[in-house]
Amino acid sequence: MNAPLLPFPAGCREAAFVRRVKRFSVEARAPGGATLWTHTNNSGSMLGLLRPGAQVLLSPAPGAGRKLKWTLETMDFHGVRVGVNTLTPNRLLRAAHLAGRLPGTRGYTTFRPEAAVGDSRLDARLDGPAGTLYVEAKNVTLVEDGVAAFPDAPTLRGQKHLRELTALAGRGVRVALFCLVQRADCACFGPADYVDPDYAALFWQAVDAGVEIWPYLGLVTARGIDLGPRLPLAPR
Repeated sequence: MNAPLLPFPAGCREAAFVRRVKRFSVEARAPGGATLWTHTNNSGSMLGLLRPGAQVLLSPAPGAGRKLKWTLETMDFHGVRVGVNTLTPNRLLRAAHLAGRLPGTRGYTTFRPEAAVGDSRLDARLDGPAGTLYVEAKNVTLVEDGVAAFPDAPTLRGQKHLRELTALAGRGVRVALFCLVQRADCACFGPADYVDPDYAALFWQAVDAGVEIWPYLGLVTARGIDLGPRLPLAPR
């Protein structure tokens, strides 16, 4: 079996979710009963996932200086492993590009993360014979009725990114929204208008302006995360 594009580091361990204490802090319990205080970089609500007793996968924190010694990587939802690390989409975007597995980025020879655009930054700028391409990456963990959806909480930052992408597209620049769906129990992707109707309206305006939407399934296992198939867009 081939290694996933993003393998988890050595030393990961399974535990049970107890509670989310603060925005970036989670309490988990090891099989022997020990408490494992864990960092989560997911600032969203993780709607539907925070169920006491749910199995979680924790990776060891890099370096010895961090207060919370574990990082939350995945959570179980009725037998489906869900990737909740919000750094994963950016990392997988780059890894898939370098591996030649992302059709939309072929023809670009340089990849620059955190590219400045106006008064903010987008996740990647690619340049090459094909020209310039800006990509913003989003992590998707919400699924309702088989439809993967973003966001899972109202997001002014996400709305701002859509406005920036739409403005760039209006100037003839190629832009894309890479939406990594880190769970397998879905058939398509769309904006979560029931969570953030303003984001949903801006999403469809972006589509109409020429912003490319790249929804991809993330293949989440205990070994790591790989790039799966592209998902269709849900109807408006």
